[in-house]
Amino acid sequence: MEADRLARQLSFALEIDKEKQVLRQTRLLGYGRRENDAEHAWHMTVMAYLLREYANERIDLARTMIMTLTHDLVEIYAGDTYAYDVQGRETAHAREQEAADRLFSLLPDDQARDLRDLWEEFERNDTPEARFAHAMDNVQPMMLNDANGGRDWRARELPRSAPASRNEMTRLGSTRLAEYFDDVLDAHVAAGNLRDE
Repeated sequence: MEADRLARQLSFALEIDKEKQVLRQTRLLGYGRRENDAEHAWHMTVMAYLLREYANERIDLARTMIMTLTHDLVEIYAGDTYAYDVQGRETAHAREQEAADRLFSLLPDDQARDLRDLWEEFERNDTPEARFAHAMDNVQPMMLNDANGGRDWRARELPRSAPASRNEMTRLGSTRLAEYFDDVLDAHVAAGNLRDE
């Protein structure tokens, strides 16, 4: 029994290494290669620790950090859906649910339930931890796009409303960070990197 449990845990641990192969649209600092999901999750997790004082509500930091580390694991099977891909977003939920079924079933039942519950909490965005984790999920790519001179936004000819709508989700977890990025988006409109509407 214990040997089977350990084998399943190690199998899951090895399987999630595939997250390093899931490329996102956001580029690394310096406008280098595209980042992968594992890099994104690591970055968000450190940011959650650093920026926790800006959470709108008191959060369980450890729960938030494990949520940020695991929130995109389902993309190993479902793939990353670009934040501004309207068509892709229509099917993302179903693809990710199916991926969650497949991925978490690799674990022993108790850990499968725990991680699935945590992932679903993030998806529902209905707890202080989930709201702050979502804020990190939104802020991290905006921060990189800003630091890279808005080149991704400009190349895609995005309107300000595209990142601004995600920033409204940030506001649910951190008003202070959302206000900061409102100013960032205004600066990119003024620089011509985002279309004004």
